[in-house]
Amino acid sequence: MKKVALLMSGGVDSSYSAYLLKQNYIVQGFYLKLHNKEEKHNFYIEKCKKVAKNLDIEFNIIDLQKEFNEIIYQYFVDSYKQAKTPNPCAMCNPNIKFGLGLEKALQFGCDYIASGHYARIKNVNGTNYIQEAIDKTKDQSYFLFGIGKEAKDRLIFPLGDKLKQDIKIEAFAAMPWFGELEEYKDSQEICFVDKDYINTISKDVNVDQIGLIKDKNGNIVGEHKGYMHYTIGKRKGLNIKGSHTPSYVLDINANDNTVIIGDKEDLKKTKITAKITSLDNIQSGIYDIKIRYRSKSIKAQINIDDNIITATPLEDVYGVANGQALVIYKDDIVLGGGFIESSS
Repeated sequence: MKKVALLMSGGVDSSYSAYLLKQNYIVQGFYLKLHNKEEKHNFYIEKCKKVAKNLDIEFNIIDLQKEFNEIIYQYFVDSYKQAKTPNPCAMCNPNIKFGLGLEKALQFGCDYIASGHYARIKNVNGTNYIQEAIDKTKDQSYFLFGIGKEAKDRLIFPLGDKLKQDIKIEAFAAMPWFGELEEYKDSQEICFVDKDYINTISKDVNVDQIGLIKDKNGNIVGEHKGYMHYTIGKRKGLNIKGSHTPSYVLDINANDNTVIIGDKEDLKKTKITAKITSLDNIQSGIYDIKIRYRSKSIKAQINIDDNIITATPLEDVYGVANGQALVIYKDDIVLGGGFIESSS
């Protein structure tokens, strides 16, 4: 039998993945210690150990805290300092989980690497691509766009062709020893964030640098509590003098500590540029793109010049944030993408 490394979190999805994989593979469970939240680690490690014991699979804890801090957390903090909106999950997947994680898997003699992500792998003319999950409400293909070829050739997503609502029922039926459903909450999007991103980064950077709010014409209209508290498109928490109409954050200037506001229509963008992270030899043309995780895909003209993607949306798109991922799709297949550098 082939051997597969399974990235385990202690939750329902990865635990049921272990059960499913055990039917056809020798399973090697890995828990990746990424952040410094020891209480959280200990809670989920115990659940992983319980699953490993009951399914009779090997289980190891891999400490990648140093690498995670250097590659992901510092990027996260630096992005906010530069007035960008980071996407740590899209950065972590290719570099940590399916980067260093894959290296560890190969060292343990594994043939494949698997996780409980909601996505699929599809082979087209001999090339493996990330494909959207069957359950579109849980699909995580957006966060997986940067994964390299070696990882995609070894990836297994056991849950990609299932619905989340069915998985919970199937998991607790198959593993009656697992515990009570109430013990298991869905994983939060950013594993190392405590309450919110401001609370998290405030330990390492001064987030409360009071500055000016200006309108799009450069007029001073108020005062903000620190530019890192704001993201593009935000409308709450703006202290604007005498304003009775909704205003939205249009831009954030870290250099002079100003926040620029305007109307919703001012958020509309007609051109987006991104630096390529991963791209599968596409020709310039019309494709589907996503500019944030929960946004619906839209049609756009894509042009590739050296290492830059230029997307011209063919549908209305609002609130594009520098630092977020621009992901290119053909139907439900991920062709790659990059992190947004500018929009106009």
